[in-house]
Amino acid sequence: MIETFKKTLLAGLGAAVVTKDKVQAGLEDFVKQGKMTASEAKAVAEKIAGEGRREFDEASGKLGDKFREIVASVSDSKHLDRIEALEARIAALEGKPPKAAKRHAKS
Repeated sequence: MIETFKKTLLAGLGAAVVTKDKVQAGLEDFVKQGKMTASEAKAVAEKIAGEGRREFDEASGKLGDKFREIVASVSDSKHLDRIEALEARIAALEGKPPKAAKRHAKS
């Protein structure tokens, strides 16, 4: 699961690099054609890079939050299952009827 997470993150970084190169090449073409000045191209490139960084940081944050949520839910359910199994074993050893399984729904 962690390997998939890393590959997804690296794929996103690779896409960002390719996009940056294409934007830069396009802006250089506009400068060569006289459609914009070099300073305008630089300003546009900086704006695009800033927006890209912001979007990447936001997506990375959301992805990290989701990853932590998934790991926590898997860990919680494993622990609950183990606790319930141990309670059933103890009840069986003590000769008591097992308790009904308790499931706590998260809101």
